[in-house]
Amino acid sequence: MSGSRKLLIISGVLLAMWGMSFGLYYALFVEHQTLDEIGGSLAAGFRHGAEGDLMAAKESLQGYADKQFVYVRSVDVHSHWTGLAMLLIVFGVAFDRVGPTEGRRMLLALSLVIGSAAFPLGVMLQTLDRGIIPQAVAAIGAGLVIIALAAIALGFARSGRD
Repeated sequence: MSGSRKLLIISGVLLAMWGMSFGLYYALFVEHQTLDEIGGSLAAGFRHGAEGDLMAAKESLQGYADKQFVYVRSVDVHSHWTGLAMLLIVFGVAFDRVGPTEGRRMLLALSLVIGSAAFPLGVMLQTLDRGIIPQAVAAIGAGLVIIALAAIALGFARSGRD
C-alpha cells in the first residue's frame, strides 16, 4: 500500500474518531443547555416586545442570534469533520489510480487531509472569535479541500482513459 493511501485512510479514521467524539461530547454536555438558552432568549424577546420594552426585546433577540450562531457552527463542525473523514477513507481505497507519481498523490493527500482538518477547525474557532483569523483558517481549509477534490476528480478521469 502506498504512503498516500496510508495517509488518507489513517487520517480519515482519526478524523472520524475526532469528529464523532466531539459530537458525542457536544450532545451530552453542551447541546441541551444551548437549546434551552436559545429558546429562553427567543421567548424573552417576544415577551419584552409584547410588554413594549423594545430595548430589552432587541437585547434578548441579539442573545438568541448569538447563541444560534454558536449552535449551528458547533453542529456543522461535527458533521463536516466526520463527513470529510469518510471522504478521506473512500479516496484512500482507490487512490493509486489518481496520478502518475506517488509524489503528486502524496501532495494531493496532504492537501486534502490538512484542508479536512482546518476547514471545520476554522468554523469552530468562529464560535470563540468572529475575527478574520478564524475566517481565514476556514477559508484556507475549504480552499485546500476544493482544489484537492478537483485535482483528484481530474486524476480519476484521466486514469479511466488509460
